[in-house]
Amino acid sequence: MKNLGRSIAAFALAMLFAGAALAQGVVQSMRGDVRAGPAGQPGAAIAVNQRLAVGAAVTTGPDAQAILRFDDGQQVVLHQNTEFRIVDFRYEASDSKNDRTVFELIKGALRMASGAIIGRNRQAVALRTPQATIGIRGTDFMVALVNPAYVSVLEGAVSVTNAAGTVGFGAGSIGSVASSAVLATAIPASALPAAASAAFSSMSAAAGVAAAGGAAEGAAGTAGAAGGATAGTAAAVGAAAAAVAGAAAASRSTSTTTHH
Repeated sequence: MKNLGRSIAAFALAMLFAGAALAQGVVQSMRGDVRAGPAGQPGAAIAVNQRLAVGAAVTTGPDAQAILRFDDGQQVVLHQNTEFRIVDFRYEASDSKNDRTVFELIKGALRMASGAIIGRNRQAVALRTPQATIGIRGTDFMVALVNPAYVSVLEGAVSVTNAAGTVGFGAGSIGSVASSAVLATAIPASALPAAASAAFSSMSAAAGVAAAGGAAEGAAGTAGAAGGATAGTAAAVGAAAAAVAGAAAASRSTSTTTHH
């Protein structure tokens, strides 16, 4: 019976790491202890160039980092002590009808740089967190779950939606989401806790990561998603902001709120 259980587990793991016909992501680079397997089960160590399919949960250990690249070119940087799940991913270069990206950040921190799907089908992309669902609009952004959740937009724009409503954030802005019942709010970089600031600094420095799919187009799309205005950024920030946003000494910001 024990051998049968092991065989079933091995088969499930093999399916998650199947060939190109079933898999949609690949481990672009990594360091430290990075594991993957069926959600809810212990993961196995993975390696660079290993393929990952829908349903895989990826975890990183202390001082570890992984960069995943998906078939449409989008990239996900996983910070240390992170748990991430590929809920759904569908992409065919010649047909946009079935485009879909749904990822879930269960704990830890990540950075997402958009790919081809976002350029042609913005509504098909979402990141789930315990506090809110983040809609991506042609974007390079980061999220850290340190209770509450923090969002930093490097490029483009995002919409943050939960039971309290939707808020749009533009490039250079930082938001906080206390819980699934509390509306997201904009905060200055100086208000970031040390854990979130360190995660953002580390992920913003990740090599070989860049958004595709049209940041300008995505920023314009946030107006509809957030129920109002386009997000642009403003805030003179100190050293923490330079680490988080990657450069801007002064930029302009607006965010729009829609209440349910």
